[in-house]
Amino acid sequence: MSEATSQKIPVTVLTGYLGAGKTTLLNRILSENHGKKYAVIVNEFGEIGIDNDLIIGADEEVFEMNNGCICCTVRGDLVRIMDGLMKRKGKFDAIIVETTGLADPAPVAQTFFVDEDVQKNARLDAVVTVADAKWLSDRLKDAPEAKNQIAFADVIVLNKTDLVTKGELAEVEARIRAINPYAKLHRTERCSVALADVLDRGAFDLDRILDIEPDFLNADDHDHDHDHHHHGHDHHHDHGHGLKHYHDEDMQSLSLKTDKPLDPNVFMPWLQNLVQVEGGKILRSKGILAFHDDDDRYVFQGVHMMLEGNHQRKWKDGEARESRLVFIGRELPEELIRAGFESCIVS
Repeated sequence: MSEATSQKIPVTVLTGYLGAGKTTLLNRILSENHGKKYAVIVNEFGEIGIDNDLIIGADEEVFEMNNGCICCTVRGDLVRIMDGLMKRKGKFDAIIVETTGLADPAPVAQTFFVDEDVQKNARLDAVVTVADAKWLSDRLKDAPEAKNQIAFADVIVLNKTDLVTKGELAEVEARIRAINPYAKLHRTERCSVALADVLDRGAFDLDRILDIEPDFLNADDHDHDHDHHHHGHDHHHDHGHGLKHYHDEDMQSLSLKTDKPLDPNVFMPWLQNLVQVEGGKILRSKGILAFHDDDDRYVFQGVHMMLEGNHQRKWKDGEARESRLVFIGRELPEELIRAGFESCIVS
């Protein structure tokens, strides 16, 4: 990671439908003896029910926990709170922002692209969605927010797996994959996931994200090289574990890759223009790029129309210099995106 990036405090946006188990996870972060200093920003203290024995001193907006973490509420504006946290003595290892169970995570994630002070000091590390294995399938039918939360996620904690049968679990996972094949998925009971699996993921550090290729695509790479296409109806071939593949009506994901260098002077304007024009449909975009005559890998991520990107580190010797991009959204103009991407390749 570039110096600039590594100095920034990683921010995890934690989302998930009511009752899925976010509170359990937040309580663990605030009370476990993990030796890290986290700042947790929540909507309401009441929802978390913090154990008073764990609290050291509290001003009206911030509670300090005896494991060194602090907890504060979003009263008013997230940017103001972030600024306050940045000024506090002793920096944090990470900041966790919880969104309300009914919320679309986009506006929270966008904060980290908009405000210059926040952007200087913090970076969006990952969007983590806690989902309830038992109720998710129903929620996906009746609650658009639930679907957005899945589409948005870099990491999905599929909780309460002890309350469903193997068959139900396979079905709910197939539904998740129809919406978002790229997120890292953890099956849990009572949110017992290692904190390292959800915090400071460096979701845009490719050493971690060859997670960018969905697991079940690697098994049989029989389609032609760059054409990984994730429409449910493309998934009629069975990958050997008997999963039904669902086609999600309105969410799709699209993955592009090339091992030929890209022309930054063509690519950058193309990407900017694409998200300006189609950004309403594109929930998340991310990529790792290999530019012509450039020894550094460039990584970017976007939420709707907002993008951020930077040179991350040198390509390593022997590392395949490939560019990979992922778009997740509604009614994506796929042919247009593919053609545009092809036109950025240095011929």
